[in-house]
Amino acid sequence: MGAGASAEEKHSRELEKKLKDDAEKDARTVKLLLLGKTIIHQDGYSLEECLEFITIIYGNTVQSMLAIIKAMNTLNIQYGDPGRQDDARKLSHLSDTIDEGTMPKEMADIIGRLWKDTGIQACFDRASEYQLNDSAGYYLNDLERLVTPGYVPTEQDVLRSRVKTTGIIETQFGLKDLNFRMFDVGGQRSERKKWIHCFEGVTCIIFIAALSAYDMVLVEDDEVNRMHESLHLFNSICNHRYFAATSIVLFLNKKDVFTDKIKKTHLSICFPDYDGPNTYEDAGNYIKTQFLELNMQRDVKEIYSHMTCATDTENVKFVFDAVTDIIIKENLKDCGLF
Repeated sequence: MGAGASAEEKHSRELEKKLKDDAEKDARTVKLLLLGKTIIHQDGYSLEECLEFITIIYGNTVQSMLAIIKAMNTLNIQYGDPGRQDDARKLSHLSDTIDEGTMPKEMADIIGRLWKDTGIQACFDRASEYQLNDSAGYYLNDLERLVTPGYVPTEQDVLRSRVKTTGIIETQFGLKDLNFRMFDVGGQRSERKKWIHCFEGVTCIIFIAALSAYDMVLVEDDEVNRMHESLHLFNSICNHRYFAATSIVLFLNKKDVFTDKIKKTHLSICFPDYDGPNTYEDAGNYIKTQFLELNMQRDVKEIYSHMTCATDTENVKFVFDAVTDIIIKENLKDCGLF
């Protein structure tokens, strides 16, 4: 009888300890909901991972040139050299017949000739009038390096690549003695209704909006300005009942692209009421204010905002580190551990 009771007590103590350990582990598990393009890769990229991006980088480069060629017709821009029209036709044919993500010499030569054409450059300068990846100029200017035999993508090459995100991708990692579960959701309109109800109770939402999108339209709807759509989504997330008590971190990304673009295209193209200077500081702060003023619970809910450049890994890691401290503090306070 005594031995039985003793074994039962031991089992009970073990169960209590397990429950306590599990509770502490749960308290130290931070669930992040990521909205927008991924801006950080926790551990950098291995050689193998970099090599896997070659097909994506080649695909991005070809699709960018095809997008410019298509826009040449739409915008009625003439080629500087009439011979480039044949190159455009050849590229379109080649892209249909070769394996996606490969770059034969013939294709690379055609893209190189097209990129040097004055008409193509004039069309590239009007990129805000059609859909073109931000990375187009970066890859096309460096085409010779990208097609050199034995090419290994640099970290910059990888960071500038573009892969459409649909569905939900979960990443788990450890940082500062905490377990992180980060959920990257499809950012495109049709995907949103599939995930919003799944994340009630997440610790933190990381919302990423491109500063440089102020003069661009959506892929899904060329009547809708991308910045307006970002503000619309931010409003619905920030004030949603599911996220009433959720910390929100706002990353206003692509400040490098924005800095160049704002010198040429006034912010009033997106915000007609804006009549301030066309500088990075003034226009950037105006955009930030548009987001922060959507918070209907400013007295109880703080939004942490940062302007970032995804291709500057040190900048992003520094900001992410600071944000992590905020999340940890809030999370442990809620659990009575701080």
